[in-house]
Amino acid sequence: MSKRADRQSIVVVGGGGAGALIARMLSAKINPTTQSLTLVTARPFAVHLPAAIRMTTTSEDKLEEKVLIPYDQLFVKGNGKLKVGRVVSIEDRKEAAGGEVVLENGERIAYDVLILAPGSTWSGPLDLPDSKEDVLDHIRSWRRKFENSKSVILAGGGAVGIEYAGEIREFYPRKKVTIVHSDELLLNKAYPNKYRKRIEKDIRSHGVNIVFNDYIDNFDKVPVTTRSGRTVEGDLVIPTFGSHPATEFIASLGSGVLTERGLVRVEPTLQVRGHKNIFAAGDVIEWDEQKQVAKAPKHGEVVVANVLSYLSGTRPGKEYKGQPELIIITNGKTGGIAYLGFLWGITLGNWFSSMMKGKGLMIDMQRKGYGLSS
Repeated sequence: MSKRADRQSIVVVGGGGAGALIARMLSAKINPTTQSLTLVTARPFAVHLPAAIRMTTTSEDKLEEKVLIPYDQLFVKGNGKLKVGRVVSIEDRKEAAGGEVVLENGERIAYDVLILAPGSTWSGPLDLPDSKEDVLDHIRSWRRKFENSKSVILAGGGAVGIEYAGEIREFYPRKKVTIVHSDELLLNKAYPNKYRKRIEKDIRSHGVNIVFNDYIDNFDKVPVTTRSGRTVEGDLVIPTFGSHPATEFIASLGSGVLTERGLVRVEPTLQVRGHKNIFAAGDVIEWDEQKQVAKAPKHGEVVVANVLSYLSGTRPGKEYKGQPELIIITNGKTGGIAYLGFLWGITLGNWFSSMMKGKGLMIDMQRKGYGLSS
């Protein structure tokens, strides 16, 4: 058992878009003489996922040098510490405040308040390992696969599949690209059909083929035979379907904490249901919204305010109200379509998408959020 410190201990699990943001916000507000802050994360660096699609497709611009973000400057005035390790379970004290998170190596970290932001797991090129060396090998391996292929099949027509199609056609314009998607339109029903059809038109204009209303079940055999029996030619098949919440360890809190999909049930205060001293944010919360890093700042505002209230003995009162759906889907460096869910729903084209995301992939803005210069 680890020895409890005299200071109130705050532990954040997950160093991605939501967890790192919350840790940084808290580091600027806590009193280091009476409170401690620890960020526990499986990797010694963060990954700016929106840029990882291009990073794993091409070596151009050496994006790994900026997309893999160190935590060196994350904590304001040094008010926090980083612990690299993978959490495998949580031991929350039912009848007393606080508990401990248990790491894969058996180490325990005590907390008075716990914030869960473990993010999601992905398949294929975005299934990044934990160590820097292994990640760099993974990136190089996928770049070689793209370079050596003649025809690529993408299994999933959500944002990831669409953006991979755009990147492949941008950097390897002679390669054939086919998206196999389970619905009759790209993306999902969170977005209006008009926008989904415009995305389809834009991606087809770059020479991408699309197979609708079908599935790929076997990723090891090419050419692909889809679930309906259709043959799709290609020599590289990539899973580009949605992510899964990385919440297996949270099940240790007991039944009822996770939904069937593995999402964390939360109150409007973003407190985990049934656990007043545990909060959750980011992709893992059960909320009727799309899972995007752009949602993290609002999550962070609610969590930070309520954590500070809880630690001061005041009932957390700030509630999360949700956010309009916003998305920018790039089509290579200079193409793409954006949707802003304000008013009647605003759709913007190539110029806006390229300037806001396509050219720089928001890398500099993300690095600043970790306390780094661009």
